Formats: sequence, C-alpha cells, structure tokens
Amino acid sequence: MINRAAVILKYKEPAVQWIKDADPCDEGSQITLEEANRECTVYLISDQDADDDKALARWITANFAALFEAELEGWYTDETLWPQKRTLKLFHKWFDVECHTVIEDTVGTAIKDEDG
Repeated sequence: MINRAAVILKYKEPAVQWIKDADPCDEGSQITLEEANRECTVYLISDQDADDDKALARWITANFAALFEAELEGWYTDETLWPQKRTLKLFHKWFDVECHTVIEDTVGTAIKDEDG
C-alpha cells in the first residue's frame, strides 16, 4: 500500500452539457454522461489530505481551480471555450468527487513521471 489517496472527478450532467455546447467541431455533441465518465483522471493526494471529509474538503477548496482547468483542458485546449467564472460552486455543480484511501501498487517497480 502506498502513502497516497486517489481523487477521481465524476462528471455530472451540466459538465456534459458544456462539452456538447462548446464543441467547435460538433464531434462531442452526442457524448453521454456514461461516456464522459468512462476514462477518468486519477489525482494522487497525500493520505493526510484524505484523512476525513473535512480534510478532503479543505484540499478540494485549495485545489479546485487546478483540477477544473485540467479537466477542461482534457476536452478543449482552447481556453476561450472554457467557462469564464470557474467557482467552487460551479465545480461542485459539474463534478462529484470520489476519494479512495487504499492504494495498492501491484507492479513492484519504481513509479516514473513520464512528463518530467
């Protein structure tokens, strides 16, 4: 078991509606909620930030902007398509937050950052 927790954002219907409405090529206009949630990014956080609901809420409040932007960029890199007012309230309207505190590394080799 590793000393991390995993946060996964699950899209809600308003986020999927944005994907459909913002699509400049109309390719995503038919996407469903199920399809949007099929492949989710897993964000590793410290296990202390996931100790309880209050700790997780503090972490989300401190990091929602970066999470929001990462999710938006996953759909459209053109920032002019993104909602201009990305508040914590909008974040919670668009995403359910799942937190998993038991992370088992079954590979047995060093974890490498492919971006760095």
